[in-house]
Amino acid sequence: MNFLAHLYLSKNNKNILIGNFIADAVKGNKYLNYTKEVQLGILLHREIDTFTDNHPFVKISKRRLNPQYRHYKGIIIDIFYDHFLAKNWQLYSQIPLEIYAEETYLFLQKNSEKLPAKVQQFLPFMIEYNWLVSYALVEGIEEVLKGMNRRTKGISKMDLAINDLKLNYQEFEQDFQSFFIDLEKFTQEKTTFLLQQ
Repeated sequence: MNFLAHLYLSKNNKNILIGNFIADAVKGNKYLNYTKEVQLGILLHREIDTFTDNHPFVKISKRRLNPQYRHYKGIIIDIFYDHFLAKNWQLYSQIPLEIYAEETYLFLQKNSEKLPAKVQQFLPFMIEYNWLVSYALVEGIEEVLKGMNRRTKGISKMDLAINDLKLNYQEFEQDFQSFFIDLEKFTQEKTTFLLQQ
């Protein structure tokens, strides 16, 4: 899953949210350098990614994509799924997405010293361009995909995936909705388990 889903799945535990947010920038056992609950957030993020990669509906979504994206398919589906979470946010949260995003940005800014340097570098751009809210629009997702393609120096061709999204929009949305029910249940159970350790 992408940023919005990982933040949302952290629920009300702010330390887990930090860990879940920074996890991709924390490699191997370097998570041990963080406080206990931030560590749990990093481990939870990794569990969510593994669950997502192996879920049947995610595999179906990947098969809907053009074969040209190869091993980037998983990243593309993560971005698509964040779109459907943002678009249908009111089904998942009583807090409007604009307010949730604003509060989350503010919290991350206040705790920026806990974030790895790589995350500190992109956070201002995330806030300036309001990534979390922009995910709700197809145009926002198109910009994300273009940015990802630039990061891979054009190798991934991820900018073209906006066409795949438009072509099978309803099917991708149905895949997401079916998958996310399972993901929420899994995350709740895994969070409870990790907190008891």
